[in-house]
Amino acid sequence: MWIPSKLTRPARLHNAILRPRILEALTQASYYRLVLFRSPAGYGKTTMAAQWLKDIPHTGWFNIDDNDNETFRFVNYFLQAVNKATDSSCLKTQAMAERRQFACITTLMNALFAELSNYQETCYIVLDDYHVIDNDDIHEGMRFFLKHMPDNITLVVTSRIMPPLGTANLRIRDLLLEIDNTGLAFDDEETQRFFHQRISENIESELLSTLRKQVEGWPSALQLIALHAKQKPHSLANSTQSIAAFNRSHLWDYLAEEVFDQLSDDTKDFLLHCSILDMFNAELITELTARSDALSMLESLDRFGLFLTQLEGEDNWYRFHHLFAEFLRHQRYTTIPQQRNELHCNAAKAWLKQGNFQQALVHTLKSENQDLITDILCDHGWNMFHQGELKLLEYAIEQLDQDALFCSPRLCLLRAWLAQSQHRYNNVGELLAQSEAELALRKLTIDDAIQGEFNALRAQVAINQSKPQEALALAELSLGQLPATTYRSRIVATSVIGEVHHCLGNLNQALSMMQQTEKMARQYHVYHQALWALLQQSEILVAQGAIHAAFELLDQALKLIKEQHLQQVPLHEFTLRLKAQILWCWHRLEEAEQCAHQCLEILAPFDKSQSLHAYSMLARIAVSRGELDKATRYLDICNNLVKNTTYHIDWLANYDFSQLLYWQAKNDLDAIQYWLSTVTLPITYCNHFQQLHARNIVRSHLLLQNLDEAQQLLNTIQQHCIEHSLHTDQHRNTVVQAVLYKLSEQPQQALDTLKEVLTISNHSGMISNFLCEGETISGLLHTLIEQKQLDELTLHRSQYLLREMTSKQRARVVHFDETFVDKLLALPNIPELIRSSPLTQREWQVLGLIYAGYSNEQISNELDVAATTIKTHIRNLYQKLNITNRRQAIETAESLLKLIGLAA
Repeated sequence: MWIPSKLTRPARLHNAILRPRILEALTQASYYRLVLFRSPAGYGKTTMAAQWLKDIPHTGWFNIDDNDNETFRFVNYFLQAVNKATDSSCLKTQAMAERRQFACITTLMNALFAELSNYQETCYIVLDDYHVIDNDDIHEGMRFFLKHMPDNITLVVTSRIMPPLGTANLRIRDLLLEIDNTGLAFDDEETQRFFHQRISENIESELLSTLRKQVEGWPSALQLIALHAKQKPHSLANSTQSIAAFNRSHLWDYLAEEVFDQLSDDTKDFLLHCSILDMFNAELITELTARSDALSMLESLDRFGLFLTQLEGEDNWYRFHHLFAEFLRHQRYTTIPQQRNELHCNAAKAWLKQGNFQQALVHTLKSENQDLITDILCDHGWNMFHQGELKLLEYAIEQLDQDALFCSPRLCLLRAWLAQSQHRYNNVGELLAQSEAELALRKLTIDDAIQGEFNALRAQVAINQSKPQEALALAELSLGQLPATTYRSRIVATSVIGEVHHCLGNLNQALSMMQQTEKMARQYHVYHQALWALLQQSEILVAQGAIHAAFELLDQALKLIKEQHLQQVPLHEFTLRLKAQILWCWHRLEEAEQCAHQCLEILAPFDKSQSLHAYSMLARIAVSRGELDKATRYLDICNNLVKNTTYHIDWLANYDFSQLLYWQAKNDLDAIQYWLSTVTLPITYCNHFQQLHARNIVRSHLLLQNLDEAQQLLNTIQQHCIEHSLHTDQHRNTVVQAVLYKLSEQPQQALDTLKEVLTISNHSGMISNFLCEGETISGLLHTLIEQKQLDELTLHRSQYLLREMTSKQRARVVHFDETFVDKLLALPNIPELIRSSPLTQREWQVLGLIYAGYSNEQISNELDVAATTIKTHIRNLYQKLNITNRRQAIETAESLLKLIGLAA
């Protein structure tokens, strides 16, 4: 007695979403002999096949189960499916099968083909869940059927594994159409439709995209999440942290029942051992499990559809689907917890043989094996240091007890260098002193070579603490102690000498030493130090006025970072910081802003105090755009950082520059006066950061109309620029000098100076320093243009500067702050509507930004509030001003500006 439901295609598709992406791929399916839906459990193979074929009449469906491995049973159901697809065209063959009148399946197929020869309609025969078939006779019969079946028939197979049906030959002949788990996984658009169909609450697209990525588009996992969300409304908001909130046990039950429990004990054990690794290949698994058949086992896992993914771009490296990997870890913790440390130790040793010291150390830390941690740190710690694994190394060292930590001078040195490389300069001296005391206590000798390495590090710390003479003495002492083979510390000492020359204003010597440092560092593969040398060269070239050459070096530095995987080291932030500074000088504000945000991303794992440069640059960019609200927020962050941290003069000078620009835009003379009363002049002015600090003081005197003090200090720092060939600072100082001449009522000197510096800027491309002084020098620029004494390139630059200054002025005047509004409302001729229906401060800000041409989204970003809140503010101000659209809002703002004497 045959079971009718085994020949019935799934009918309950009302809850399935339509998937045009896959249906499009199946439009030409009739031209293929085999359509294969292959994926692990839960990817919707059956549902997708049913959705595709639901409106195609000539379709036969065979739902296969374990009992169908018996040949007689299989062929009878198969022939009934064929008859259903072909309008009962092979009844004689079916009768033969039912009476067992066939020697083998091949004989039966010959009879079947004879009957089907007269049937010409296109038809599809579906074998659903073919992976349960393990009968070789059935496989052989189906291969024969595929090879000789009529061209109007297409066989459709759903399977968790690659079926042994001659698929390789079919693929080569372009007769196989395969939809695998990559194709069946939901994309973002399908995920959104899936959830909107099941859950009434409005769910943000970004949240759903995050969910999809967490489960890698696995439909069954998304279905369980949707069911959980229906039972617990509003629970999706927590899902970005972990899908564990969605009753993880249901996922485990599903995977255990549908996948894991059906495997042999040997395969289960193999999977549990493999699950200790995040990614693996046959060689790694062989080392881990001590099995000689690791490769064949991996291949079988792939064939059996056990959620194995080959890594893109990697040669025979694999990983498990994230959720299946989590399930296996759960099984491992439950069934073999006593093997945890041993497995992690074996994994560490396996990774060591692969030469992956970082992964080896990660597993060693999980094994809590102090001896192995110490061995890896001593043998491979410096290699990982050069690759930027600073946080991992520091964490590993923190796990060591005192005896393990102080067993080796070089391990002590590594600990100190980790502090130095993460800008904790003040801790390094204490760490070195502690190390020397502990080593002496254990009677471990520090020879000249090791002492030379300690001194090289002390020299680096001294230069970072603005002690150039001490740094020079220590670096030279270090070079005298170090053997020629101790290349790393010799590179450091050479670099320090270059930095000393840089700080003392000896730029040519500094550049030469840094080029030598880079060459040595590349030769010995100390890429961290090579990167540092490149960045120092870039700073030196900027000081010398070779801005474009400096920028090219930064591109080389970014290339080195990418090649040597140094993206997470603090020097990556330094690279982008220097790039942002040049881009700001070129007034390429969007690119500079992007670099500053990238800096913050890189610094996220580190102490927040390191982000002062990035926030001060973002504030400077905001001021340059006239976005004073945004600048206020960034400077508030900077102020908190400065209150709680001691910074180098270079950092403070850049921060102060951004503050002064902000106070200048706000005309906050009290703040400028207070700042001026708190700062002290540097002892000398022979490098770029001392020049910037002094120029900040000159700028503050100018803004306060202390013109004599400004001129006296400007003369001093300009003389140092000439002595030390600080061409870029000389250029910046000359712009300030032009402003000073203008304020001192020396118009001709102002014009001549401005013309001179404009000509220089044709080569450097630096224009933001002009824009900072827009209010003062815009009139001078107009005069120069009217006099027609500028060459074509300088004329073009002057006209560009005037356009930018006009744009910046407009942005400034539409900043409707409290002072502006108070002044406006005090006017006697203010419209009564505005006086009687006053706008809130936030509504004034929104009106000003509308006038400036901002979209709702841009206003939302500028004021850092939700877009829906902005819509509410706009609706409110429209009602209060009795207007209905954006054009009327702009006209209203323009009329108010005219009342207060500011034309658009």
